Amino acid sequence: MSQSLDVLYVAVATAENGRDGRVATDDGKLDVVVNMPQAMGGSGVGTNPEQLFAAGYSACFQGALGLVARQAGVSITGSLVTARVSIGKTHDGGLGLAVEMQVSLPGVDPAVAGGLVEKAHQVCPYSNATRGNIDVALSLV
Repeated sequence: MSQSLDVLYVAVATAENGRDGRVATDDGKLDVVVNMPQAMGGSGVGTNPEQLFAAGYSACFQGALGLVARQAGVSITGSLVTARVSIGKTHDGGLGLAVEMQVSLPGVDPAVAGGLVEKAHQVCPYSNATRGNIDVALSLV
């Protein structure tokens, strides 16, 4: 199923040598060494795709959370979103990802906070992209 987009922005990044190389954006704002994590037998010297995905997803989710909180008239000052991206073997022998979004909303009633997190999960572009493809667990911390 394809989703039609009215494109607002296009990010362009190029990888060289896969998980033991370099990734850079066309505008030069991101240029990082990537290596396999030590837990997977790599050097762990550079960052890795899972860390980059966690950074992007947590920032995007935080933005979606801010949007739904403003719409609801709720202040989320001091909030934090941590994305824990796991990579592991699937039952068919391949590799797959799973994500846990840990959301801290200090001073927000837990029932309200839970509703905001669920709404953010419905509007976040990363959540929409991953829905039905990988496990994404939401938790209030």
